[in-house]
Amino acid sequence: MDSAPVNWEALDALVIEFAKSEHLIDDSVSSSPPPSPSPSSCSPPPPSSSYRSRLLIRQIRRSLELGDVDSATDLLRAHAPSVLDDHRLLFRLQKQKFIELLRRGTAEDRDSAIDCLRTALAPCALDAYPEAYEEFKHVLLAFIYDKDDQTSPVANEWSETRRFDIAGFLSSVLRAHLHAYDPVFSMALRYLISIHNGFCFRQGFPSPIADLTVRLLLEEREPAATLQESLYEAPPFDEVDIQALAHAVELTRQGAVDSLRFAKGDLCRAFQNELSRMRLDASMLDELVYEYCVYRGIVGSDLVPPSESSASGMQFGSGQLKVEPGCCVSRNWSEVDSGTSKHSDGEVSINNSHMECSPENNANVLSIQNTDIEERYPSEPSSNYEDCSTSGTHHHEISKVLQRNRSPRTGERNKRKRWRGRHEELDFIPEVLSGNSKQELSATTLLDSIDISKEEQPSKKLSTVDIMGSREDKYEIMLGMKELAGRGMADEVVEEINAIDPDFFAQNHVLLFQLKQVEFLKLVGSGDHSGALKVASSHLGPLAASDSTLLKPLKETLLALLRPNEEALREGLPLFTLATSLQVAVGKRLGIEEPQLMKIIRATLYTHGEWFKLQMCKDSFEGLLKIDTLKEVKTHLLADADAKNADTCTHDSSQVTVSSNSRMQEDGESPPQVSPGDACDENAVLKVMEFLAMPRADAIHLLAQYNGNAET
Repeated sequence: MDSAPVNWEALDALVIEFAKSEHLIDDSVSSSPPPSPSPSSCSPPPPSSSYRSRLLIRQIRRSLELGDVDSATDLLRAHAPSVLDDHRLLFRLQKQKFIELLRRGTAEDRDSAIDCLRTALAPCALDAYPEAYEEFKHVLLAFIYDKDDQTSPVANEWSETRRFDIAGFLSSVLRAHLHAYDPVFSMALRYLISIHNGFCFRQGFPSPIADLTVRLLLEEREPAATLQESLYEAPPFDEVDIQALAHAVELTRQGAVDSLRFAKGDLCRAFQNELSRMRLDASMLDELVYEYCVYRGIVGSDLVPPSESSASGMQFGSGQLKVEPGCCVSRNWSEVDSGTSKHSDGEVSINNSHMECSPENNANVLSIQNTDIEERYPSEPSSNYEDCSTSGTHHHEISKVLQRNRSPRTGERNKRKRWRGRHEELDFIPEVLSGNSKQELSATTLLDSIDISKEEQPSKKLSTVDIMGSREDKYEIMLGMKELAGRGMADEVVEEINAIDPDFFAQNHVLLFQLKQVEFLKLVGSGDHSGALKVASSHLGPLAASDSTLLKPLKETLLALLRPNEEALREGLPLFTLATSLQVAVGKRLGIEEPQLMKIIRATLYTHGEWFKLQMCKDSFEGLLKIDTLKEVKTHLLADADAKNADTCTHDSSQVTVSSNSRMQEDGESPPQVSPGDACDENAVLKVMEFLAMPRADAIHLLAQYNGNAET
């Protein structure tokens, strides 16, 4: 299966917003704002304002799944009392409470069950709904039939699946009542995976990400929230809305009508309600997000809070350090002798420029940051650094790269947030439920469950891997190259990559060409035409001569000489996409596997586009879920090298380029599709879809066979 280009900057913003909304990261450092929403009839759900409401729903759900109906009812009375005004829902809760009391099996609980019948269940059965009184008489059979009797007429009432049914139903009701929808990223992931699965099934080929999607998107859905009788009278809905909703979330036509009635005709609200019924595995989603955040440099790979590192007894510059023999320290550090100095939590060692604290109990791993080590920018001399090692020039060059990447003045490292994990605690949660029912996922648990290095053997011999065994070193180099490329420092990127891996650009010549394009355009923008032409003749020309696919982008690059405007050039440079492409390629050479979330997004965006080509229409909900922003990849001058880049850099790096037949329009919307449906009247299409319960694509093809005549 092919893959689609992805706007990774937009995905970063959605992931950060998700992590903030779920309180997964310590938001002490402000991040870049999310991308501006595209014009749409639907506005995105509110991000983090519903966090406490979502926690409330989860706690009520867990209470019901554990059979603690009283705690769930108490939480409802305290925080959503109007929900209990629906006697249908109250009757179901009281009936479940009656069963749970009998399930306990003691004489005291049996007396409590009888009291529940008299004071709560019987009165509620009289006016809940027409069938409620018959259900009330039926459940009385639980007095004489044992809970383990699978052939009894009340076996379904005794089944523990009833707990999950009522928990799911109540969750759907509360979510709509409190507007407690999940963050946009979570909703978009549900939608994209659902469409991906449907597309693969329809086309008859296996999904390349099935091993991930099967575990991530759970098969069962929560029960749909139903209407109170007072809301059944509703005006007729537009057939366009009915069909759009039905096919977006796989509902029957009547199911779509009922959903619109519950949402009082609000299509976007109905869509969010139905999409929320799809369930994601929360722990797996957190793992995927964490892995992605570490790879992208959003959070640090060290999972120890700064407060713990400061309390560990390490006094930087005080001499409590271990210096390996044959290594020297910058003059900004206090002088220390060769030897070892231990403290209660571990010991600090300096090995050339790499420093880390490795406690003997292996409980934590700390990378020392914000030290007083003297730093330099790539253009500054390294005279302040002495290399006393005997590892050779190549090792020394790697050390200099690591020192620059670990330097606080790079800014990127200091912006990384701390992963705190999922801690679902509310101050009003009953103490009896604060133990086994909570499912916390701490950062340490994530570290144990995710091998974020996942070092695979590189396809080519790479001396860097042999020299540096530390995962942190490899990540710092990869993220350092990404940061430099994102700042447009192309010359420095080439210099540092050549220093640590002289063979890299021989196997990734398209990336070298793109970096030299950036260097050329920057020189033109600064008015240095002679320097720009020197770069073109020394690098761009020879690269294009050896690869004919680069001739066209070379010609377009040279046209910049006609318009030497720095601002225009800066806007035209796709630095972020280039930086991502470089990160993927460098990471692959260092043995760092691409995050699984990137694979999921790339594959599902592709099938999303292909699915709506089959449907011969535009997705009505892509603006609501910001899927359109994920597809907005504008690579300008670098776009023509896409095919070659995919072959030479990595088969997954094609996201930085867009071929002519998939390039987005200026407004970010998908281009109109030319199809047989153009000759069919929209009303005729809707009529066939409605009366034959047929997907849009099939309806259009059927109409085409009958010259667009729906009656025929």
